[in-house]
Amino acid sequence: MKLLKIEDVARRLAQDIPDGAYVNLGIGMPTMVANYVSPDREVVYHSENGILGVGPAPADGQENPELINASKQLVTLLKGGAYFDNAQSFGMMRGGHLDIAVLGAYQVSATGDLANWSTNQEHYPPAVGGAMDLAVGAKQVFVLMRHTMADQTPKILETCNYPLTGVGVVTRIYTDLAVIHVTPQGLQVHELHPGNSFEEVQALTRAPLLPPAPH
Repeated sequence: MKLLKIEDVARRLAQDIPDGAYVNLGIGMPTMVANYVSPDREVVYHSENGILGVGPAPADGQENPELINASKQLVTLLKGGAYFDNAQSFGMMRGGHLDIAVLGAYQVSATGDLANWSTNQEHYPPAVGGAMDLAVGAKQVFVLMRHTMADQTPKILETCNYPLTGVGVVTRIYTDLAVIHVTPQGLQVHELHPGNSFEEVQALTRAPLLPPAPH
């Protein structure tokens, strides 16, 4: 079994972002996706703290300490970009104006339920941010995460046991083992990363998987 580096998972997800899409990248690992979208595609990135047209990290010496994304990372603004207040930003998120939200997750259920804001652990305080608004407002939700926890506890379950962010909101799951689509028939393995078998991935998943369609 081979675990893909999380940077390579982000690269794989970036391949599925279409030209002209309006995309929100969640806090943490999802922000890496912007590094890998093909330059021949025009993708407009939204940051929930009030930016549309988020650009790459600034060059050394060109940083603007007042221009940061929701992950508190220094960013730039692309030509035509705009700033606005939180009310307008959340209006975009809730109003169905974003094509894709790329979010991290603690757990995803067999029916696409998302849990990504609380683990019920006192030493790890919950932080919902705009995750609920993105989960229900974006036209599609792509989850970027590791397939298991560090101790190999599965993160894809029949039913989530952490507090839910959204019910039935996840469209696709991109992990270090596979790409999985959430369908009405169940969790469909769309692609196995090289070096992994369906049986190995199923063994690390606590929900039934449908095997990849034959090519």
